[in-house]
Amino acid sequence: MERKEFLKQLGMTGLLMPLFVTCKSDDPSKSGSCTVTDSETAGPFPTKSPSTLEMTDIRSDRTGVAFTIKITIQNKNNSCAALADAIVDIWHCDRDGYYSEYGGSGMQTVDMTAVHFLRGRQITDSNGLVGFTSIFPGWYSGRAPHIHVHIYNSSGQSLLVTQIAFPTSVCDTVYTTATSFYTKGKQDTSNTSDSVFSDSLNNELGTVTGNITDGYLLTKTIIVSA
Repeated sequence: MERKEFLKQLGMTGLLMPLFVTCKSDDPSKSGSCTVTDSETAGPFPTKSPSTLEMTDIRSDRTGVAFTIKITIQNKNNSCAALADAIVDIWHCDRDGYYSEYGGSGMQTVDMTAVHFLRGRQITDSNGLVGFTSIFPGWYSGRAPHIHVHIYNSSGQSLLVTQIAFPTSVCDTVYTTATSFYTKGKQDTSNTSDSVFSDSLNNELGTVTGNITDGYLLTKTIIVSA
């Protein structure tokens, strides 16, 4: 199956977990709302053995603009208090739009099956926080730039699969300025026309600060029912 065909089928039963009502704040608990973050597909390139990738620095040999990722997990069932000891897996593509652990097929022609870059797992601290050192993701045709997140409770039970979008202005700056890394120019799919984010952007858009020289910081609060 081609990658674009997979993207067209994101609405099929079994590929998407049930959607929840969105909210407009990056940190819904601070706006007086406490609503579970939208659930999204994990595919087509989920991490195959995430328990072996417990690490903070997930760059491996990948290069690009420095990107620090800080994700806070809150529990809807406890008035959106911080959720400690949750397991958080993230993964995203490299500067050229390729995922590790996959390839050599129509979904991704470049074979990356033997490497494990830009994938990692962390356990939330008492503030519900995890942090990763990475590079700013590139993009591939048919999707807006994004990060995948899978959250489990401390016993390993799946709580939520979701995705994080980035502000368009930041993506435009990275892709048109840091051209020694990013060679394809601006992404061909906007957040508002993306098959995943078009109906949930306000609830899945991360806050990104920084610059090309010093790197960028992504912060995002994700609410689960635990």
